[in-house]
Amino acid sequence: MTANDRIDAASSLPYTPSLPTVAMARGGSVFNPQSDHWILREGTHSLELHFDELPEVEPGFKNSFKATLLWYAENHSTRHLANMFYRCKALFAFKREVNHAPVIEITDTDLLNYRSAIGEGSEWYLSAMSGFLRKWAALGLFGIAESAVVLLSQLRLKGNAKGTATATMDPVTGPLTTIELEALQTALNAAYARAEVEKAEYVLCWLLMMLGQRPTQYAALKVCDVVVVHEKDGSKTYSLRMPRAKRRDSDARGEFKGRLLTPEVGALVAGYASEVQTRFAGLLDDPRDAPLFPGKLVDGAIAGFEYHETSQRIGNRIQSAMRSLEVMSERTGDFIHIIAKRFRQTIGTRAAEEGHGELVIAELLDHTDTQNVGVYVSSTPAIIERIDRAVAMQLAPLAQAFAGKLIEGASEASRSDDPGSVIRAPKITGKFDAMSSCGKHGFCGFLKPVACYTCISFEPWLDGPHEEVLEYLIADRERLMAAGDSRIASVNDRTILAVAEVIQLCAAAHEERSLVRD
Repeated sequence: MTANDRIDAASSLPYTPSLPTVAMARGGSVFNPQSDHWILREGTHSLELHFDELPEVEPGFKNSFKATLLWYAENHSTRHLANMFYRCKALFAFKREVNHAPVIEITDTDLLNYRSAIGEGSEWYLSAMSGFLRKWAALGLFGIAESAVVLLSQLRLKGNAKGTATATMDPVTGPLTTIELEALQTALNAAYARAEVEKAEYVLCWLLMMLGQRPTQYAALKVCDVVVVHEKDGSKTYSLRMPRAKRRDSDARGEFKGRLLTPEVGALVAGYASEVQTRFAGLLDDPRDAPLFPGKLVDGAIAGFEYHETSQRIGNRIQSAMRSLEVMSERTGDFIHIIAKRFRQTIGTRAAEEGHGELVIAELLDHTDTQNVGVYVSSTPAIIERIDRAVAMQLAPLAQAFAGKLIEGASEASRSDDPGSVIRAPKITGKFDAMSSCGKHGFCGFLKPVACYTCISFEPWLDGPHEEVLEYLIADRERLMAAGDSRIASVNDRTILAVAEVIQLCAAAHEERSLVRD
């Protein structure tokens, strides 16, 4: 008997159900509803519910709770099921603490007391639970008083406030600034070059920073989703068939949306995908069906997802890789707080700053409509309006943008015997005198010395004209700001902070010398 059949069988009086020993969730998981430990897997989502961890409840009430959750398991996603379980668990714990007795029934008084206890800011907890409790009663199950159903139909509860972190540019949970994002990108590249970040995590983090999609979408990716088109002129175009995640059905790969990649990132992803395909040759009939970010073989997984990581695991891999970089935020003076959602917010915010409207932002973030993207258009710009020398000096120690090594002069350079390692800045200083060294072996196509200050191979000289470089960059920024192009003007903001940091390091070194001489 399915949950829908049980609705028809419900009598006018609440009853305590008898649970089946075997049931199938909407996503295909088979489990035992009588057990106190439910394990469900749905594509890239995995869920475990521990009923033995509930506060003290009457056995019949517990069975009714399970029966209602069973209906949700058969008709809704595992994420929604988990939300209902934990929201109700908090309500039961509240009643148990207030009454000092096992929970037997939820009444209107319980709901009103709970609403008062959680406060107006968390009223959405009860709002999220309202449909579940009414479904519980509609199934004819024991445990929900009629007075509670009447109250829920009359209450006007506030939903969860959305977009606050984005609208306020929250420095901990909101969008990243350009300086923060560039710092993470630079640190990630450096860590990968030192073999401190695995290639899978490196690719995953770059895709997150570039596309801002949800972890569940990356978890659902397969090798075959990496598309390389060979153009007639010999060039290559790279794209991803990105699975769409926020859908009402349980098929994580039921619909796709193409996402173009830059040539550099595209080549990286394509090379990595080829390595994964080779690894799965012999394990799968078609190794192109291998997950792009594989995990261990999962027993009882949904067909086609045996080696796929869950969305939670993908999120954890992103956090672990990014947090290991220990990049500082110029806004907080602490390590940048890493959650996948911040990169998604950053994509939306940057698109709005560049003048794109709600339709474009909704497309970028894979929203089915524009009701949740207005906050990006109305949010506060992440660009610092003015950076002068004083501001740069104040922010420099927090941003830690300088990644190189301060040296005395050419004799201390890593490549002191190579004349090509010397860096000059005639456009800035008006002189052809050397000012710094480069420790990098091989060709570098970046503009010297502006791009050098944030490079790990940069070796600025103690008596180099770094003050002149700072003045030049600030003046150029002010000129571009006056022209009305704030996005272009802010391109070198992190470099400005790196130059300011070098100036401070030089001043500290000279002061130390003076103390030694004295």
